[in-house]
Amino acid sequence: MTAATCAVVREPGGPFRLEQVELSGPRPDEVLVEVVASGMCHTDLLVRDSRPDSLPAVLGHEGAGVVREVGSEVRGLAAGDKVVLSFPSCGACVRCRTGRSAYCDSIAALKFRCARPDGSVATTDAQGSPVGDHFFGQSSFGTLAVAYARSVVKLPDDVDLTIAGPLACGVQTGAGTVLDVLRVPPGSSIAVFGAGSVGLCAVMAAKLCGATTIVAVNRRASRLALAAEFGATHLVSPLDADPVEAVREATGGRGVDFAFETTGVPAVLTQAVRSLDSLGTCAYVGTAAPGELGGIPMLEAMTKGLTVRGVLQGDSTPSRTIPRLWDLHQRGLLPYDRLITHYRLDEINQAAADTETGDVVKPVVLMPTA
Repeated sequence: MTAATCAVVREPGGPFRLEQVELSGPRPDEVLVEVVASGMCHTDLLVRDSRPDSLPAVLGHEGAGVVREVGSEVRGLAAGDKVVLSFPSCGACVRCRTGRSAYCDSIAALKFRCARPDGSVATTDAQGSPVGDHFFGQSSFGTLAVAYARSVVKLPDDVDLTIAGPLACGVQTGAGTVLDVLRVPPGSSIAVFGAGSVGLCAVMAAKLCGATTIVAVNRRASRLALAAEFGATHLVSPLDADPVEAVREATGGRGVDFAFETTGVPAVLTQAVRSLDSLGTCAYVGTAAPGELGGIPMLEAMTKGLTVRGVLQGDSTPSRTIPRLWDLHQRGLLPYDRLITHYRLDEINQAAADTETGDVVKPVVLMPTA
């Protein structure tokens, strides 16, 4: 057993409580990682607030750190490796076998159950009671994490672990969707709905792709200002104009070739689809409540030959996508680090509050060893 300090959520909507816990050693297919930093996003807070069956648990799913111990079956990783912890997958289903692990048959349980498939956990509290872990295959809001080896991506020794964690989710989802799902070509047009970390990374990627019309849609003036710095050519606040009309005005009345919806608001998905030119494609990554229906204008979508598709995790294969995104960052082409605000682990509840209010774009929690 190894001692660690972790932020534990014990009741729905409750605070993150720093607790001294103990972690068992990694199983054959796992690694023990000393966490340096972990990004926070709305998914962490969604589970905190609305999944009581997963609690008590350690959350966190954008971890970065150093491998301290590897299981007996793990290959390609060794103690001392600098790594990012990404989303889990089973490795055995048809999606995993064909290189589409973001759509693993077991991914929902692997992400949100906060336990291994057999129901066990690696973490116990000071009273010897089990605490949920393996959230998104990692539970990185703590100084140590036992993670599935399939979730772990090795990066170069010179990687800055204090900013690398968001590559695992927010950056991978935003930039990955533009680069690898929409595959935005030079000279094309795109509208990005929502300017959080995912949307802003999408704007960066659209500029990198050579899109000549990049429309950013968001209520906050400060977020629109950031979008302009990252390459947006047109800025739209739904408080001031109808987004669909504004997008059409920006494109000579035609609409955009691509739309990217990141908010999870059904009405915004409708706007994104309606902003498309004929034969356009809308990708959406925003998460609405279970059972929530997004209203797609069926006649318009059919007569214009539109494509609408959901995307998980940027449709990425982390072992390939994350090193590529880090390389783009190192070359100055994906400056996602400008979105980051750092917090100490003992400031994690402030990080959560600032996430909810939108006062910061991407909180990253630094562990005491960082």
